[in-house]
Amino acid sequence: MIGRAQGPRVSITGLGVHVPDRVLTNDELATLVDTSDEWIVTRTGIRERRIAAPEEALTDIALPAARAALAQAGVEAKDVDFLVCATVTPDMMFPTASALLADELGAPAAAAYDLLAGCTGFVYALAQAYGMIVAGLVERALVVGGDVLSRILDWTDRSTLVLFGDGAGAVVLERVDRGGFLGFELGADGGGGMHLSLPGSGSRRTEDAEANGYVHMNGREVFKFATRVLVSSAQALLDECSVAVEDVDVYVPHQANVRIMDHAVQKLGIPRERMIVNVDRYGNTSSGSIPLALADAAADGRLTDGKLVLMTGMGAGLTWGSALLEWTEPKAA
Repeated sequence: MIGRAQGPRVSITGLGVHVPDRVLTNDELATLVDTSDEWIVTRTGIRERRIAAPEEALTDIALPAARAALAQAGVEAKDVDFLVCATVTPDMMFPTASALLADELGAPAAAAYDLLAGCTGFVYALAQAYGMIVAGLVERALVVGGDVLSRILDWTDRSTLVLFGDGAGAVVLERVDRGGFLGFELGADGGGGMHLSLPGSGSRRTEDAEANGYVHMNGREVFKFATRVLVSSAQALLDECSVAVEDVDVYVPHQANVRIMDHAVQKLGIPRERMIVNVDRYGNTSSGSIPLALADAAADGRLTDGKLVLMTGMGAGLTWGSALLEWTEPKAA
């Protein structure tokens, strides 16, 4: 699906992020599996990632991010009427992470549910929150994206272990007078879904008990998919919104692999200095990836009024999605 924004203007009015304290370097990983810092950096651009403590679940990481986003927006939790949490690693299947967060935050009237779209989850959630506000069903939305991927990794599997980390981000969406979202493009290809899967995590059990509960990835096929859709989704949305690629001020791709990201800017024609890159510090945090990158862009002074921001994600499903936004300075900034 693809669509240009219609109706009232809606924008991000608050942004917050949080990552666990524990930093896991490539050199430390080399003591667990057959790898090295040079091998990982050359192939992925990742140097370190954050790992949740044994007692930390998703909501423990997401709660500080959500509180920071609300504070920046100058919004009290009781005034949030829609909360969607994009994650593949909730505390448990039910009650949902979103319902737990709504309770902890003090948003008893908020509709709350979890959204599962892999690493694209944050973009999908933005589109849903935007649609709910434009339709007049809600006034204020809190979108949370985050994962504790360290809990679903096989710590003997080098092909996945080196890629992922833990982290979360949150944004508040509200009506604004200027700027805001210009459009969205979303898609999925279930035919390629088994290239990135979590066997035994649902009602379809597998015969291989040892495989259950761990991420399985066909790296070659996922790489081919990612390099294709990161470009095609972004270009389709820019065309739909009649925006020239040279007008994009800040490019925020999903932080999966620096080689995939470099391929995207080259094919799209976006100057590399306009791309936000923090995969070296966080690895792939799935639904937390794009908000963490947005926070870095804000910290660097790149997100100012009127800047055109292009976000694109891709991940398990297989899914992809892009959002185009004219940045609005947060109210409490």
